[in-house]
Amino acid sequence: MSEVSPASGAGHGGGAAQLASQALTTAPREDSDDPTSQNDALTRLLCERMNTTPEEVRTMDGLRHARIDSQLGELVVVAEGPALTGVYFPGHWHLPEPDAFGESVEATTDPVIRDLAGQLEEYLAGERQAFEIPVRTDGDAFSEQVWMMLREIPYGERTTYGALAERLGNRHLAQRVGQVVGRNPVSIVIPCHRVVGSDGSLTGYAGGLERKQRLLDLEDPTTAESRLF
Repeated sequence: MSEVSPASGAGHGGGAAQLASQALTTAPREDSDDPTSQNDALTRLLCERMNTTPEEVRTMDGLRHARIDSQLGELVVVAEGPALTGVYFPGHWHLPEPDAFGESVEATTDPVIRDLAGQLEEYLAGERQAFEIPVRTDGDAFSEQVWMMLREIPYGERTTYGALAERLGNRHLAQRVGQVVGRNPVSIVIPCHRVVGSDGSLTGYAGGLERKQRLLDLEDPTTAESRLF
């Protein structure tokens, strides 16, 4: 099951992300039988929403990846078409097969990856609470349900694996939920770091517990302050 949607969260202009997502999945009403007209309309909308040029939009084709520097280390960012499909840490658990990364490109010349890098920099500086970028995941039905619930966790808040399992109708699914959370392909943007153990412990994180704690402290500085006393 493949899903394209804007990354969720409170703050920073969700409307733009929604329109960008709609551009990926809907054709324009006018001249709807003309493929050229449809492509031109899609190109114009993506240019507007992603602050890019028609030439760059036309390069957003196929599976590709780039490495970007961040405060959390060098990240591997994967995109396919105009959607973000992966964000992986150094030493990431549960990496996909090598052919799932596609060709290597320069982050500064790819509109999707460049856009994510800029938004990520703002997020890590405490200047952004939500990501405005189309995201595509390709999991089974259960995984997609869990990843969608992760997107609904507000900035600065936490939930537990058990709570997610209860939302799915069976609290005994907590372990299975944890496995799916750990295999979230789009780290940070789909905020699996906001899921903790029933006692509030950090438990696992594909990018390492130190990074998970850092992300939680970024979103809720009072947690960092409380550990000092």
